[in-house]
Amino acid sequence: MAFPTDSAQPRLAPGCRWGNSGEDNKVLLFPEGALRLQGTGQKIVELCDGQRTFSEIVGALQTNYNASDPAQIRQDIASFLEQLQRKRIVDY
Repeated sequence: MAFPTDSAQPRLAPGCRWGNSGEDNKVLLFPEGALRLQGTGQKIVELCDGQRTFSEIVGALQTNYNASDPAQIRQDIASFLEQLQRKRIVDY
């Protein structure tokens, strides 16, 4: 598996969907289990709608975290999405 390209359009993989844990936190349901996402991880996956490109997702999060190093934000998002792709939670 590889990091997403700038033009990739990340989206939830077939069989994956958002659920509610009964609290304010969302749970990402996938065929092998569930994953509770919070904070930045939840924001990243919420932006993975199949319409936005990886570059647009990075730009949106760089706006939220403008005090951080843009290259590090890009690397962190790419690593996170690559991990989710390996688990077959996200496609791009």
